[in-house]
Amino acid sequence: MLNHLNHNESFWEASKDFFYSEKLKSKTVLLSEGEISKKMFYVEKGCLRVWFNSNGKEITFQFFFEGQMVSSFESFWTGQPSLYSIETIEDSIIHTIKRNDFQEVLDSNPSTKKDFENYIYKRLGNYVKLFLSRIADKPEQRYKELLKTNPEILQRIPQHYIASYLGISAVSLSRIRNRR
Repeated sequence: MLNHLNHNESFWEASKDFFYSEKLKSKTVLLSEGEISKKMFYVEKGCLRVWFNSNGKEITFQFFFEGQMVSSFESFWTGQPSLYSIETIEDSIIHTIKRNDFQEVLDSNPSTKKDFENYIYKRLGNYVKLFLSRIADKPEQRYKELLKTNPEILQRIPQHYIASYLGISAVSLSRIRNRR
């Protein structure tokens, strides 16, 4: 799940003037479901979660940590409303680039464009794995896989967000943790 865009010096040299930095408190919404994404965010410090509303219930489906970029890519590229929200869950330092500026960086730097394409392919692969896990694996299997592959989530993320990410209730997550 944790994919890092392979930022090289040429990327930062080409794009540093386009980014602006913000210190944000936890629970700051960067993008709301239904809005059109016009920005991409790079996490210097902190953690973000991506979630959507399902019949009044927040469903968390991804977390982003230091060194990662996030946007509602589908909305960012197509101009369609975002299917999900992005918010900080820790006090964070975020660097933001606008869509037009990011496109200019990609157009002027083919190696950065290739790195970004690879990042998107890896992110798509992770979504497929998450989707299939939700269908095929039992909650305890999903928890064990999370523990194995992304232990930082269990150390930094509140339990109710982890439970939502795993597709279970906080009570069920507590039971699974107690069995260990």
